[in-house]
Amino acid sequence: MSRPHLKLWQWIVLVLVLFTVVSWYVHRPDDRARQLNDILEATGSPQLKSYPYEFRVLRTEGATAVMSTPRNFDVPAFKMLGVLYPNLDVKNQNDPDFIKAEKALADAQFEAMTIVRTQPGINNVRWELDASWLRSHSIDVPDNALPRNR
Repeated sequence: MSRPHLKLWQWIVLVLVLFTVVSWYVHRPDDRARQLNDILEATGSPQLKSYPYEFRVLRTEGATAVMSTPRNFDVPAFKMLGVLYPNLDVKNQNDPDFIKAEKALADAQFEAMTIVRTQPGINNVRWELDASWLRSHSIDVPDNALPRNR
């Protein structure tokens, strides 16, 4: 009885499919995170829903919701604001339009956090840098800005 031999391209496709399935399984939100994201979509203000970055719950860890953010100390807001608003003068932090954009970001992030934090069973929100979003928008993410092992 002979075994079928796979061609090289078939092995490559098989490995890619397996990698995709494993990656999805590892990164998929848990049931509670999906529920919290549905609540964010349903109850967010028009300003939150129309904000160009989508704040979302990545996972829950006990009573803590881990949420995505496009900024932290290592990746300051001006980098992502320049992507969201290409005409914004991000070098002049006293520019009224820059101040307005920063306030809109802070307001959207605060609203998303408040909605999630007020849900039953959630007592805290922890922010995790959304490195994949930043990289997809050509923003460098230093290694020390990445989340440590879960």
